[in-house]
Amino acid sequence: MQTFVNIFLGLFIFESVGAAPITDTIIYDSEFYDLPLGELPHPFAYDENEQPDQLMTEIGTALPSVFQESYSSASLTEETEEEASTPKLIDGSSAQGSGVLGPQTQDGLPTCLLCTCLGTTVYCDDRELDSIPPLPKKTTYFYSRYNRIRKINKNDFINLNNLKCIDLTANFISEIHEDAFWRLPQLKELVLRDNRIRRLPELPSTLTFIDVSKNRLGRKGIRNEAFKDLYELQRLYITDNNLDHIPLPLPESLQVLHLQNNNIQEMHEDTFCRMKDFNYVRRALEDIRLDGNPINLSKTPYAYMCLPRLPVGNLM
Repeated sequence: MQTFVNIFLGLFIFESVGAAPITDTIIYDSEFYDLPLGELPHPFAYDENEQPDQLMTEIGTALPSVFQESYSSASLTEETEEEASTPKLIDGSSAQGSGVLGPQTQDGLPTCLLCTCLGTTVYCDDRELDSIPPLPKKTTYFYSRYNRIRKINKNDFINLNNLKCIDLTANFISEIHEDAFWRLPQLKELVLRDNRIRRLPELPSTLTFIDVSKNRLGRKGIRNEAFKDLYELQRLYITDNNLDHIPLPLPESLQVLHLQNNNIQEMHEDTFCRMKDFNYVRRALEDIRLDGNPINLSKTPYAYMCLPRLPVGNLM
């Protein structure tokens, strides 16, 4: 009897479950649901005209590409050749040279570290120097303005055979060795303005530009015939020096002569011209400044007959 009851209950439960309706229906809604499989867009499709910076990939959604780097023997060879062609630094303490930063200064620093070196030009402006620093042998232009240099020694510019310009404006220079400059075979420009120089040293014949304005040359600071053999000299500036005469003779190459603010009181008729040669014309000398001197230019009218222009100065 008990067995029959169990069979009956089992059949009842089975029929109830089979007759139960489905309450939750899964709907696969998609805009591509009705499209054939071949017309579905590829998940990795992209526009080849789109810029690379416009393609954005979310971090963590794309697998990293795996590739194998290959190192060819050619690249290794090129690398070796390039390494061999790279110039090596020279230690300043070695016997090979003075180092890539120039020779050591008295402060223990290389010149091109204390100053600024651009190519063969050395700038030492406003560095509170009290002496000329040792310069690289290939230096062509040297500027050391607004320092405290008081003296130029005999060997300060020794063996600088390429040096073309020296500018020592606004120092405290009062003494220059007689041989400091004349052994420089390429020197073209010498600027010593605004110092305390009382006497000019011997000058090289290669100079084309000299400026010694605002010094203390006075009556004896320029030796006799100091500029006679400077056959390439074109510009000479000796303003504000308390000169009492025009330094003669002046080379025929001279184009500019500025002697303002001195104590020049007289001029001879053959200062610029040749009184015995009335056909002589000095075409190069076009700019003469004598203003600021106690001289009356009208007293020597024949002194300017050979000049293309009259000097600037007092005519009264």
